[in-house]
Amino acid sequence: MLPKDPVILLSYVNTLLRDKYSSLEALCRAEDADEEQLCASLRAIDYHYSKEKNQFL
Repeated sequence: MLPKDPVILLSYVNTLLRDKYSSLEALCRAEDADEEQLCASLRAIDYHYSKEKNQFL
């Protein structure tokens, strides 16, 4: 289960993307997370997923 707080979520997801998953799609599939909801939560704090860097910036 992913954290609900957007700032903690950002740190948690970026760590998973760096250490474990090659893409946001792979992370969401493995963690049973809704990609649109995750992106919306992080957009609320002005972060967007970069496929090239495989992280939220």
